[in-house]
Amino acid sequence: MGVTSWFASLRAGGVVGLIDSVVTDGGPTSNSRRRRGWFGALMAVAWMSFMIGPVVQSWSDDGPLRGAFATAVLLGYALLVVGSFVVFGRRGRGESVVERPTDPRLWLFLAAMVGCTVALVGLLGPVALPAASFVAVTAIFHMPGRESGYVAVAVALLLLLAPLAIPGLSAMPFWLGLIPLGIWVARQLGLRGERLAELARRQRAELDIVEERNRVARDVHDILGHSLTVITVKTELAQRLIDVDLGRARTELADIERLAREALAGVRDTVGGLREVSLRGELANARTALAAADIAADLPEDAQLPDTPHSQLFGWVLREAITNVIRHSAARHCTVRVTATSIEVADDGRGLGTGQESSSGLTGLRERVRAAGGTLTLSAPKDGGVRVRATVPA
Repeated sequence: MGVTSWFASLRAGGVVGLIDSVVTDGGPTSNSRRRRGWFGALMAVAWMSFMIGPVVQSWSDDGPLRGAFATAVLLGYALLVVGSFVVFGRRGRGESVVERPTDPRLWLFLAAMVGCTVALVGLLGPVALPAASFVAVTAIFHMPGRESGYVAVAVALLLLLAPLAIPGLSAMPFWLGLIPLGIWVARQLGLRGERLAELARRQRAELDIVEERNRVARDVHDILGHSLTVITVKTELAQRLIDVDLGRARTELADIERLAREALAGVRDTVGGLREVSLRGELANARTALAAADIAADLPEDAQLPDTPHSQLFGWVLREAITNVIRHSAARHCTVRVTATSIEVADDGRGLGTGQESSSGLTGLRERVRAAGGTLTLSAPKDGGVRVRATVPA
């Protein structure tokens, strides 16, 4: 079999198979690390089929003994390639972010492969020299980028300079010497993509954690802030009534106990991600809280509420706004208006206090409304007080 014809057959099929195994390495071929290793090994060994022709010709031209020895060396070479993929395997998910050091046993594999390459060249002639590419391939797949690059350059120089020193290789295309470098570049690009994807995944996970912490902080603040404010107001009322109307004082104390239990349950549900707030439920709570604070309330009845998909968001807005009315406003009257795309809470109290617009409750509320694509505005009407208005797109 001539050198020119062998290179032609190699160009037609073998290199494509090897490059394909490099490009698809780490892709969706299999979710199993062992299966990926076997796939890469078998694809590499399949490329060794170019040696079958020279080995068969050696049986007929050089005799059975030399042919059998060449066959044994070729099979041993193939076992070394398969063994390198099986022993050293593929990296698990996320391991490509940090390169592992070279396993000392790999140097034994590479030394054995160099020995097989020398033996094949001695048995079959210069036609077996491109088998040195498997030394580079093994190093590229199982060594850090810098070290594998040195091996790939050494093999590439061997394949590029050998035709100049060995007359029998004068017909060998020069691009064969570029194969190890091409594989190394493809491998490094693939690993870089894996590293970037893994880093992006970790950053997304960290952002999810931060977002969940903020959610829990907002929910706990809104639940405890509202409940503790109402409990404080009812406790003051009960203290005033205990000497005047003992029956009503007991009723207020019972409400305080109920509110404390509800707040505890709400915190537990929030930490577990199960907390649900509804506009109707918060309107009922607002009536009770405003009445306890002796603030006249103008609230819509359940039958007057529009059908809106933003009931939970409006419930959070109402909860925080009513909490601020009771805690800060010293108002005598509070009005709530609800449409399908907005909710407005207004009071006739002392107006916006210093730092009130940047309070943690309103900051968390703005984040909730912004996450729904809406806006939250605070304003001071001409007749005094504060107006809180949340608007969402239709």
